[in-house]
Amino acid sequence: MPSKQFAYKDMSLGNRTAWPDMALFGLYEISKILCAPMKTVTLIKRVISVLESFIDLDHAIIAFFDEDQEAEILVGAKSDQQGAKIYFDSIPEQIVGQIVTGKMPVIIRDISKDPYFSNSRSHIWHINQKSCVIGVPILDRDKVSGILLIDRPTPRNEREALAPDRDARLLSMVAALLGQTARLHQMIRREHEFLLRQSSHTAPRQAEDMPHPRIIGDSPIIRSILEKINLIAKNNVTVLLRGESGTGKELFAQAIHQASPRKELPFIKLNCAALPESVLESELFGHEKGAFTGAAQMRKGRFELADGGTLFLDEIGEISPNFQAKLLRVLQEGEFERVGGTKTLKVNVRVIAATNVNLEEAVSRGNFRADLYYRLSVIPIFLPPLREHPSDIPLLAKEFLRHFNLENKTHLTIDQNALDVLSHCYFPGNIRELENCIRRTATLARNTEITAEDFTCYNDNCLSSIFWHREEEKTPHVCKNHGSEGEISECPSAQHCQAASNAESDKTDLAFPKEKTTQSEFRSQKEQLIDAMEQAGWVQAKAARILGMTPRQIGYALRKNGISIKKF
Repeated sequence: MPSKQFAYKDMSLGNRTAWPDMALFGLYEISKILCAPMKTVTLIKRVISVLESFIDLDHAIIAFFDEDQEAEILVGAKSDQQGAKIYFDSIPEQIVGQIVTGKMPVIIRDISKDPYFSNSRSHIWHINQKSCVIGVPILDRDKVSGILLIDRPTPRNEREALAPDRDARLLSMVAALLGQTARLHQMIRREHEFLLRQSSHTAPRQAEDMPHPRIIGDSPIIRSILEKINLIAKNNVTVLLRGESGTGKELFAQAIHQASPRKELPFIKLNCAALPESVLESELFGHEKGAFTGAAQMRKGRFELADGGTLFLDEIGEISPNFQAKLLRVLQEGEFERVGGTKTLKVNVRVIAATNVNLEEAVSRGNFRADLYYRLSVIPIFLPPLREHPSDIPLLAKEFLRHFNLENKTHLTIDQNALDVLSHCYFPGNIRELENCIRRTATLARNTEITAEDFTCYNDNCLSSIFWHREEEKTPHVCKNHGSEGEISECPSAQHCQAASNAESDKTDLAFPKEKTTQSEFRSQKEQLIDAMEQAGWVQAKAARILGMTPRQIGYALRKNGISIKKF
């Protein structure tokens, strides 16, 4: 804002050489203001402040009109928003009309001689009867988008007689700058509104592409499962989720429910393995008052609570043969009786079951009813263990760390080397174990960035490693055909799968034979190990990747060859 020492209002008309310089300086100040990234109202207030410094004015108003020619933005000098509105309303409509329709400046040199102002009822013009009013249009191309109007003292003598004309020229140039700025702001606003509309239109498409935000994973096998979920969710069919413990079966069940027409209705879940048969029956079917000791009142079961919605039965492979028959009836007929009751109840429930048990083997042994198996396994979906889609481990790890930071108000990060270590871990507990690993490491981290050295497996202290060989030995004899559908199919024979499992476990010993190792072979093996560890910076997970081994295998090989881990 210019200093008052340059103010035009204190200059005499005779100082003609100073006027062009002062006008140019004023326009320069205003153009700088209008280029600043501010709100429109803030810009206009600063423009008026500059005008007060260069023009001898009593009041000033800048108004922008909406499509109905109503004042949408009003900013006045020496007044707040309410004062600006009072001043604008006091201007005779005829004067505003002349400016808008004529698209030219209007100068009222003496308002006391103007019929419109002299007849005005506003006290403003009766107090300022010795005033000159100058109004100029603010143009947006050929359309008047607003007006700039001031009132100033009338010229006192002939030397000041030309002052209103010069002020009008200056105000017209300012109005032109205001019009360009307003047009630019309008373009930005329209572009912003367009982007918002586009965003609102594209959001549903994004939701269709990624309809399950809680499921983290971008590997081909996870994408194929999500595609299948989108297809089956629309139909009222029973789904059987298969997979090891910790693979996220409940999360996928919720995803099916949320993608289905039943998403606004209840999603009820029950872990069948957590309850004895007598309690399980009451939990699922409910009981009447007095049905057994402690049944003080009637209680609805999970099937009734889930009526119209979805019932998720976890660990379905653990229920007894006697209870299997009762469950089969509900699945077939959609009807049941409460414990202790005789009234048959009908429900409309979609059942999603889950198990980590080899149901095919259980059926062959007579531990699981074949008719219930076929009723449950209408749409089987096999959820892969985490080791079969290791590319998702970094995504999951970052998401678990983000949740940890939110819960504990921390700001931990994890470096790429640490993510590489995780990506080569076996994780027999799958996603659940990975989450626990992240939470444990984050809790014990000494720095704000988690590194590979922070993981227990870095020093071969991972307690779950003792389960690795056991997990390989007890792999279910189920042929997994992921393809594009992520389905499983019945295995031709348990012996065939066992042979495949044995062939896989034999690979553990290919790198370094356990028996009949000669001294030269021993030295060669030891040298290979040391070379790999040196290349990996003595990070076992990296060395395992170099040698095509698992961390468990390389840990065993290091101990067998008497190689101590170097600490840095």
